[in-house]
Amino acid sequence: MVTAPEIPEVPEMASTPEVKEKPLWREVLEVVVIAVVLALVIRFFVVEPFYIPSESMLPTLEVNDRIIVSKVNYYFTSPERGEILVFKYPLDLSQNFVKRLIAVGGETVELKNSVLYINGEAVPEDYLPPDLRYSNFGPVEVPEGHFFMMGDNRNSSSDSRTWGYVDEELLIGRAMLIIWPFDRFGVVK
Repeated sequence: MVTAPEIPEVPEMASTPEVKEKPLWREVLEVVVIAVVLALVIRFFVVEPFYIPSESMLPTLEVNDRIIVSKVNYYFTSPERGEILVFKYPLDLSQNFVKRLIAVGGETVELKNSVLYINGEAVPEDYLPPDLRYSNFGPVEVPEGHFFMMGDNRNSSSDSRTWGYVDEELLIGRAMLIIWPFDRFGVVK
């Protein structure tokens, strides 16, 4: 006689708990809160938009240009001569200025016959118009922990020649991109 094979008993499956769906308003609120937090983190620690209010950086930056400033570059490196920086104006910390870094602490700056000299050596400034003429200045030594900043439009720029040095603690970041107007979109040089 042939007997049927025994069928093993299947253990009872544990019931899966019901997943309760969140109301739509709560999901939307969570997404909005996350978006706002991310936007604030990016704006305060990564990049920030600025606009150019004056002619002091012509021809590099024009009045009403909108730029993006990187705030993270200088967590890892130091600013270098020739970079365009945004910083708190030393005489009124509620204002932000945009200028080109000319010299760092320990360097001597002199302008003579419309030529920039750092530590007695002429420094080429390819970003300036070739026919630009401006007044003599210096020599002055930049204190340690400070920057000497100048606008590219040397004859129409309030800069370190008139209000002094910028403490490195006042640095906000490096100008990276022109984002407006669209026809000027590009990397800031």
